[in-house]
Amino acid sequence: MRKHIVLAAATAAALFISGCANMSDTQRRTATGAGVGAAAGAVLGAVTGGRAGTGAVIGAGVGALGTYIWSQNMEKQKREMEQATQGTGVNVSQTADNQLKLDIPSDISFDTNRSDIKGNFAPILDRFAEGLRNNPNAEVRIIGHTDSTGSDAINNPLSLDRANSTRNYLTMRGVSGARIATEGRGSHQPVASNDSASGRAMNRRVEIFVGEIPQQHQQPQYQQQPQYQQPQYQPQYQQPR
Repeated sequence: MRKHIVLAAATAAALFISGCANMSDTQRRTATGAGVGAAAGAVLGAVTGGRAGTGAVIGAGVGALGTYIWSQNMEKQKREMEQATQGTGVNVSQTADNQLKLDIPSDISFDTNRSDIKGNFAPILDRFAEGLRNNPNAEVRIIGHTDSTGSDAINNPLSLDRANSTRNYLTMRGVSGARIATEGRGSHQPVASNDSASGRAMNRRVEIFVGEIPQQHQQPQYQQQPQYQQPQYQPQYQQPR
């Protein structure tokens, strides 16, 4: 019985998604998330012995909401970055989970064994920082990578230093450092073979991810409570003698 529920849910989700051809990109992504979430929820309900319908409804809600949204601000920043990086070798794309991704190769970002920002990387970051200032709901993740030349003892901190240098540049351009997370992955996630010079150059890179959080999912800002003040002593009124 549970196998039939899972198969039916997966089939329904596939048919639901296939019917989204006439939707906008944003509508299609939301609908796809809902359909996939529904199938996942049904599978979860069947496996755990729950009611498949309930699982599908819960899954659809989670899939539709997701973690990030692709708003007009995100689309605007994507177009701006495509314009700013045209002809530079930087790849600007939208990920499946609605993040804006910038793949920045080493020939414009960092010199070999260095973590200081190169001059031709600065204008790109200037434009990027402007977009972030205009979208305060977006959070940023910067990941540094190296090729396989050298040991982990060298590559791991170097990759993190490159990510931190990028973050520091953005903070100096008015972007809050609290919005930016950094990671260094050393040589452990190559995108090309390290057996050639061109492949190693592709692996020496920085990846920047931007995701906009729905306002209802944001943590409320802490509001400082007024401090208790000791009341000052007031002299008792004295009846004139």
